[in-house]
Amino acid sequence: MSIVKNKIYGLLKGNFLISKDSLKNWRFILFLVGLMMLMIASAHSSDKKVMEIAELNKKIKELRAEFVDTRSISMKLKLESAIRNKVLDQGLKPSENPPQVIKVVSKK
Repeated sequence: MSIVKNKIYGLLKGNFLISKDSLKNWRFILFLVGLMMLMIASAHSSDKKVMEIAELNKKIKELRAEFVDTRSISMKLKLESAIRNKVLDQGLKPSENPPQVIKVVSKK
């Protein structure tokens, strides 16, 4: 039982970091630290991209709403009644006679 107890105390005191073959332990620890830093950087990068995508989706919704609003205003302005009201202020009114179709017959 004392062997296990001594090994646990040695681990808690950090004897594995100062012993003769501690170089391989330090290399492994540095490798693990490097992997952890790489994981953290990757997580931050993916979070940043997710936030950018959410912001772009919000902007798309706003632009789509603006497009629909502008299109409805444009369609209202194209109506014949709207055009009549605008040109009526200038003294123009619609013709009472319908337009006549002119047919051109070419002789070959």
